[in-house]
Amino acid sequence: MLKSLQKLLTLALIVVGVMFFAYQGFLYNRAKDKMPPGMTIAGLDVSGLTVEEASELLSAHYSAPLILIHRDEEIELNPQDVGFQLDLEAMLAEAEIARMPENPWLNFAEFVIGRSWKPINIDLYATHDRDELLMRLDMIASFLDKPATGPQLVEESTSFRMGKAGYVSDIETSLPDIEAALYATENRTAELVVIDQEAIPFDMTTLEDTIQHEMAGFHGMGSIFVMDLQTGEEMGINADVALSGLSVVKIAILLETYRAMEFEPNSDQAKLIAETAIHSGNYSANLLLDVVAGQDNAYLGVDILTESMQRLGLKNTFIVTPYEEPNRPGKATRVTEANSRLDVTTFPDQTMQTTAEDMGTLLEMIYHCSRGGGTLLAVYPEELTPVECQALLDVLAKNEEGNLIRFGVPEGVTVSHKHGWAGNTHGDAGIVYSPAGDYIIVEYLTDPASDWLVHDTSFPILREISRSVYNFFNFEQPYFDDRLADIEVEGSSSGAQFGDAQTDGETAVESTPLEEATPQPTPDSTNPDFGEQDDAGDGDTDLDDISIEASRSIRWNIGV
Repeated sequence: MLKSLQKLLTLALIVVGVMFFAYQGFLYNRAKDKMPPGMTIAGLDVSGLTVEEASELLSAHYSAPLILIHRDEEIELNPQDVGFQLDLEAMLAEAEIARMPENPWLNFAEFVIGRSWKPINIDLYATHDRDELLMRLDMIASFLDKPATGPQLVEESTSFRMGKAGYVSDIETSLPDIEAALYATENRTAELVVIDQEAIPFDMTTLEDTIQHEMAGFHGMGSIFVMDLQTGEEMGINADVALSGLSVVKIAILLETYRAMEFEPNSDQAKLIAETAIHSGNYSANLLLDVVAGQDNAYLGVDILTESMQRLGLKNTFIVTPYEEPNRPGKATRVTEANSRLDVTTFPDQTMQTTAEDMGTLLEMIYHCSRGGGTLLAVYPEELTPVECQALLDVLAKNEEGNLIRFGVPEGVTVSHKHGWAGNTHGDAGIVYSPAGDYIIVEYLTDPASDWLVHDTSFPILREISRSVYNFFNFEQPYFDDRLADIEVEGSSSGAQFGDAQTDGETAVESTPLEEATPQPTPDSTNPDFGEQDDAGDGDTDLDDISIEASRSIRWNIGV
């Protein structure tokens, strides 16, 4: 009985086993067109899926948008937009080969137990267009980045708006992680690396850009030099180009005069200094050159002056002929680095030349000398004193004509300057003692293609350049007023007169005559410095007979 029962159970188990394996065989046969257990393609489990189902799974997964994180923002990036393409055909073909049975019974056993003894993993085959990706990232960055800004000129007022801090995407650093996310199975997110930026500093580059903007409409050439006397930082635009010396080089004549005098100037010398500095007198300047020479020889005076400028390192500054005097045979000019340039020329006066940089540097030397230091006292310790340098700056501060720099700063701000202009070149060089700090500005406009530069064109530009420089140094309290307009309004009510295009373009200056004399003839307009003759004389070098104020009505109708 027991044996019969055992046989029956054994038979039943055999029947059940046969039925189980028969059923599994039936299922296995139906599953031949599906992916085997444990198979992955491109990191995705495709077990039991048909080729079509696996293809759909792969396409759906890898076409889903990536999430890019930009600071607090999340941006979706569609893989198709950057040329991402799956090579489904290659991956499925490899999967088809991999699932072909090497041992059918082993494959059947794996099917029955639902796992593979040796899982099959098919790599991801895909490509993308890096250039397209970079273009998309640039586009995203352009919308989300806020780059730091620099100081900006407020055109209506020639003041400055300070820059702001910001941030920008570092696409080059971000690219590897973003490309990895395109090919990732999980965590398809990437972070755009964002770099914080400090506000672009308010420096001389800002000022240079501003001045270039001011001169953009001028058809000639501008030559500008600016120096911060607190830091020594400087900025130049065509500052090393040779220019006519004009009356601006009278700064050098005045300096050499003080160097030549052993004592405080006497009354006659003081008159000459004042007339040269304040009223731009050519005749008085030539008489000061006699003082420099120590004898009645202005030609020797200009030689001494030129040698001194060379000694001070101002290699492009010289005078070979005094104002309105004939040239010496064989010595009509001097060759310098500035006037030897072939790339640019202003056709400067052959008898006296300088550069904006040289004049600015000379003013810097005088400024530091007045404070007890600097180059002048080092080179001429026995011939110059801080008192003399300060006296020179003080007399230049009394120059209320040639209002180019002065009309770009508020009334009450001291400006020690010397202006000058001839037919096609207008300029001014000075030290501005502004509330926020002292600075040097030397500005010229010249039109080498023309014999005449209209002051209505040049003067407004030069005044606005001066205003821009003042506002650069005083950006917390910029200057917006129009001093010229205010003076014109006052002048119209008080009868004050202004010069026209044939004059110096400034207000007529009323002052007490130094000496009474008979008006002299108009200077020869063929002279290179036509317009700069200010003094008249009777030919006698007696200082008591110097004609100054009586001829001023003629002089101011010519220019300075």
